[in-house]
Amino acid sequence: MRSSRAERVRAFPPILGARPRILVLGSLPGLASLQAGEYYAHPRNQFWPIMAALCGFAPEAPYAARTAALRAAGVCVWDVLAEAARPGSADADIDAATARAHDVRGLLVRQRSISLLAFNGAAAQRHFARLVLPALPGQRRSDIRFVTLPSTSPAHATLGPAGKLRRWRAALGGVLPQRARPP
Repeated sequence: MRSSRAERVRAFPPILGARPRILVLGSLPGLASLQAGEYYAHPRNQFWPIMAALCGFAPEAPYAARTAALRAAGVCVWDVLAEAARPGSADADIDAATARAHDVRGLLVRQRSISLLAFNGAAAQRHFARLVLPALPGQRRSDIRFVTLPSTSPAHATLGPAGKLRRWRAALGGVLPQRARPP
């Protein structure tokens, strides 16, 4: 049983451009992200270095510039969960009984341009499978390729930064526009 002291965590709105091709779904923002009000704000999280390498921007650029670069490359970022009780930042500590999903189904139905859904770690995939996938129309399911990638979180250190980049590049590289692909 989870501690009653777990704080209720509320996620952010999506980073969403006009015609996204890729939807990257995390599970729920960690403490560093919540404090900064920015996706993937922990200094050792590999999300921004990986996306910078794939989309051609500086990972240390201001947050607004990084999110603009993602929108321009057709990458949407969101979390499966809109809110849940969780002490700390670990995905394993999310209280599934309190988890409420974002309207990812609605986003996928409205944004027909999304052809790849990339889960940033296995926890995001599990929450999606439980809370979103059952309501996703069958035709839309068949229009989207689903891939679970290694989490960019520093808590998931079994694969180093170079290995994570290789796996993310293999999955996303073919969907990114030519100008956003690395040389």
